[in-house]
Amino acid sequence: MRKKGNLRSIIPYYIWILFFVIAPILLVVYYSLLDLHGHFTLENYKNFFTSVYLKMTLNSFWYAFLITVFSLLVSYPAAYVITKLKHKQLWLILIIIPSWINLLLKTYAFIGIFGNKGPINAFAQAIGLPQQQILFTDYAFVFVSVYIFIPFMILPIFNALDKLNPALIYAARDLGASKVTTLRRVVIPLTINGIKAGVQAVFIPSLSLFMITRLIAGNRVITLGTAIEEQFLVTQNWGMGSTIAVFLIIFMLIIMFITGERRKRRGTSWKN
Repeated sequence: MRKKGNLRSIIPYYIWILFFVIAPILLVVYYSLLDLHGHFTLENYKNFFTSVYLKMTLNSFWYAFLITVFSLLVSYPAAYVITKLKHKQLWLILIIIPSWINLLLKTYAFIGIFGNKGPINAFAQAIGLPQQQILFTDYAFVFVSVYIFIPFMILPIFNALDKLNPALIYAARDLGASKVTTLRRVVIPLTINGIKAGVQAVFIPSLSLFMITRLIAGNRVITLGTAIEEQFLVTQNWGMGSTIAVFLIIFMLIIMFITGERRKRRGTSWKN
């Protein structure tokens, strides 16, 4: 009876997966096999491997890599410091709260900050520096993206660091390990799953960014997400847009597999 009850309780979950995960993916795959006139074709997949789309894919991975690396460099020390604070849960909430604000509102706020008449240029002119073109640059795009994704990187790293047994750090220090060695040989290996979860939460969405690329970077940054938007809304080529989406899904699955948590098999024998 208990097994039947458990099976019934997960039926809504499988229905949700079927209609809102599997069905949309199958629909995208179906449209990727159609041309502009609705005829079956493999031309879309052939076109994806041309130099234009391959370069765009490499650019997407490069910017996603930069966003992830900078987010990690900021988030790991920040999460470590937060775990040492007295009211760490309060500080964590203060960092997470900005992620509740609508993404479009935050993006428009940075347009005002980075604009020619924004506070940064006003401060630069006040100290005698010439006006700088900050908006519509690669640097602005990476900066805004890192700011937006930092909470998603900090949270899993904080959880991993907070669960770390302090006795292991004390033992390493007692055995003569320096702070750098303790961090490299003890802390980071024991919190690697938190780092992987943060990389997943940042790298995967970074591949499909399109709104920030439009508003902050203009047309200087073209990612897979931007290309999908153009194919569906501008050129009305749903087949090519779906093809790019298929490869984007494949890339995401590969990244999830690489950064997924590896669990050791039970019953592993330990050697003396």
